[in-house]
Amino acid sequence: MEERLQKVLAAAGVASRREAEKYILDGRVKVNGKTVKELGTKVGEKCFITVDGKPIKRERKAYYLFYKPRGVVTTMSDPQGRRTIADYVKDLPQRVFPVGRLDYNTEGLLLLTNDGALAQGLMHPSHEVNKTYRVGVPGIVPQEKLDMLRIGVKLDDGMTAPAVVTLLEYDHARNMTLFDITIHEGRNRQIRRMCDYIGFPVRNLKRIKFGTLSLKGLSKGKMRELDDAEVENLKKAALING
Repeated sequence: MEERLQKVLAAAGVASRREAEKYILDGRVKVNGKTVKELGTKVGEKCFITVDGKPIKRERKAYYLFYKPRGVVTTMSDPQGRRTIADYVKDLPQRVFPVGRLDYNTEGLLLLTNDGALAQGLMHPSHEVNKTYRVGVPGIVPQEKLDMLRIGVKLDDGMTAPAVVTLLEYDHARNMTLFDITIHEGRNRQIRRMCDYIGFPVRNLKRIKFGTLSLKGLSKGKMRELDDAEVENLKKAALING
């Protein structure tokens, strides 16, 4: 993936983006040994960049899978003093941010990265990246109610796209129906609102898959770095080359 040179310089802490543009115009920046004076120049991750003959330190792209517990806010700070994602990433060598959100009472899979282009691509509705949730609702849900979710329901912000719904079990001890639902949209509190619509408000909600990624082998509050193949799969899903 390529980025504008002035943006790379700013991200490396060389100068503000506006100041970085002046460095380029003044001929102070070299890419792979060649002076670059064009502001529209794009550079790849492996390009060797110097300013006044000194190499810049570029922040390595980082990709993590995090199992968010309930009771954690998907932001880097919270005015109410609640736990946030920042409490879990403070020891990472790179600054990362969450891709999308899970609400305070929802647990499960959350991607963390410093790759803004990838995050934007994954969240773009036209790319239709699947997200699967495990849902627990009170009582026995009739099949026709689940069929409504499969077809799509009318929320206050429009009809939902058809969802894939798999009935798992009825838990007699907890009087709860469990099912998995896969959607590719990313509306605010969408699963909760869909279940409210059919008359079965969510009791438990966990995101268990995002694209090809799952929570397998990961415990609550823990994270792991994605391998190269997993990152490439995400880039393909986000329609990003390189």
